[in-house]
Amino acid sequence: MAATKADPVAIIPSRFTGKEKSAAMEVIEDLTYGSTAGIVGKYIEYPFDTVKVRLQSQPDHLPLRYTGPLDCFRQSIKADGFLGLYRGISAPLFGAAAETSSLFLFERLGRETVYASGYCSRDRVLPLSALWFTGAFAGAFTSVVLTPIELVKCKVQVPASVDGMVPKVPSVMSVIRDVYKYEGIRGFWHGQMGTFLRESGGCAAWFGSKETVTKMFYLLNERSATSQLEKDALATEALPLWQQAVAGASAGMSYNFLFFPADTVKSRMQTSPVGGTKQNRSFIQEGKALWNQHGLRGFYRGCGITVLRSAPSSAFIFMVFDGLKRYLPL
Repeated sequence: MAATKADPVAIIPSRFTGKEKSAAMEVIEDLTYGSTAGIVGKYIEYPFDTVKVRLQSQPDHLPLRYTGPLDCFRQSIKADGFLGLYRGISAPLFGAAAETSSLFLFERLGRETVYASGYCSRDRVLPLSALWFTGAFAGAFTSVVLTPIELVKCKVQVPASVDGMVPKVPSVMSVIRDVYKYEGIRGFWHGQMGTFLRESGGCAAWFGSKETVTKMFYLLNERSATSQLEKDALATEALPLWQQAVAGASAGMSYNFLFFPADTVKSRMQTSPVGGTKQNRSFIQEGKALWNQHGLRGFYRGCGITVLRSAPSSAFIFMVFDGLKRYLPL
């Protein structure tokens, strides 16, 4: 996983407790603390995510329903109340736990791949290039876990009309039932290409940006040290909370901005009706339709609010995960 000093694997070879843990215990920690951090982050970001999906998935053959994020917030709260912005959060909470724990787990496996390749020995600090790779590695594998969860979430957030019928708000179970009934198991991975592009590229930026900013803060803090003893102490301590927050926020903003067009196409694919007469579009077909209707701007609809909400969410995810790893080791 990409760590602040709270997970010194990327910075120094020692562990928090000064003793080696078994591989099984490392996996348990990644899954347990990653799940906890993911749930915390999801509660913070979910209302903004609902608005983002509704902005992204506006039909390309009809006038825009929302003029922007604030208008979408206003209309959504007027129609369903504030709690309506949390509609369908049960699946995303499970998804956030699965996604974040999988990311940290696969990132650790990515590190093992780097070591096994001979690119870097275990007794050396992993270079930033390797940490960007481990992020991409983690995202690629996590996308397979995440696509079905994202599909259910999107369909609950944005009910789709079928053959002109007025949509009703579906439940998580009704969405799962309908997708399986009309499209089978394969239907749950509709939009996989978009998730793969977003996660592999975005997670390279997520972990990579986090590590890059973290390293920058350590170098800056080291310059202020007046003795070697003080420098050695700084090297084993966690960064101040505000620096951890900035590093985590930079990770979230990089993740969401760089590959946002892939996420837009994915959201449109996953909010298409299930069981209608129209055939599902491929990733390329959906992208072409969006380009023809709205041009480049259409691919970034909802980008601003997404990048904005990702800053506090990602900051809390890393702070919770790294804090638990440091202060409550299993």
